[in-house]
Formats: sequence, structure tokens, C-alpha cells
Amino acid sequence: MQSEVMFAGFGGQGIMTSGKILANAAMEEGLNVVWIPSYGPEMRGGTAYCTVFVSDGQIGSPVIKNPMHLVAMNRPSLEKFAPLIKPEGIILINSSLIDIDSGRDDVDELILPVNEIAQKIGSVKAANVVALSAFVFRSKIIGFRTLCKCIRAHFSKKQELIPLFMEAARRGKKAARKDEDK
Repeated sequence: MQSEVMFAGFGGQGIMTSGKILANAAMEEGLNVVWIPSYGPEMRGGTAYCTVFVSDGQIGSPVIKNPMHLVAMNRPSLEKFAPLIKPEGIILINSSLIDIDSGRDDVDELILPVNEIAQKIGSVKAANVVALSAFVFRSKIIGFRTLCKCIRAHFSKKQELIPLFMEAARRGKKAARKDEDK
């Protein structure tokens, strides 16, 4: 099994952090991982993205034109990357900032107001963890408990933030579960 997950949004939305947490969680489960960030002038305000490759076998090449999944945190990212996603993949859309769908009927579309969810629990800065958690719950790419363990570890130097991000993880899972019921 190999899956590729692209996280994309504005610089400053925690895109790279989401990718790192997923990569660490996959390694925690003994999977092979490659995390490829895209840095540059888009770090603050433009489109920033990273791709995480997760596999139970060797990863032959970390270059791919068509990833399996997309977590789109803003509209420019959705418009740019949604056409590239493989059929049967998952596209998570942050409906707080994106007022359209992917235009695809061959993918599992997860449309959630992640910014609003994060704001309700205390900070829009937790929107990336809401989205990541919803994606992990829906995709089952790794175990949800492993994800939570790695979220705690990632924020361990800022202990005061751990309750916020753990609540963001719970809310992301809950939102994905509600969307499944539709």
C-alpha cells in the first residue's frame, strides 16, 4: 500500500506542520515515509504545499504527478491541485475559505468548515489539526491514536497548546464522522 497526501493552502496555515505530523505518525506505525515541502516566496500568504508519501514497502521515487489525496485549505490550492488527484482519492475542502467543491465525482469529497471549528475551540491556528484529524479519520491512512500521540509530541515544547490541539483533533474526527453520515 502506498498513499500520497498533498497538503496545500496559504503560507502560515500550518501546511508544513500537518505534513510533518502525518509523516511522524506513519513512521511511528513502522511505515516508510517521505515528506517533501515546497518552500519559497509563498511561505507567508501565497500557496504553500507539501506532499507526504506513506508506504508499507519501499518508496521508489518521491516524485509523483497524481497524488492519491488532497487537503485543500484555500481556494487557489483546490483549483490548482484537485484536478491532479487520483480517482477514488479523498479531497478535504476547508469550506471556511472555499465556496466551491472540487468538481469531481470520482473522489471522496470531505467538505468541512475547519476554520470555524478551530475558532469555536479557541484559535483558528488549530484549523490545520482539525483538517489533518478529519482526513486521517476518513482515510484510515494511520491509526487515530497514533496521530494524537504525534500531535502531543509535536507540541511538547509548548505544553500550554496541547489541550487546544487535542481538542482540535477530537473535533476533526467528529466532523468527519458527521460528514460520513450524510
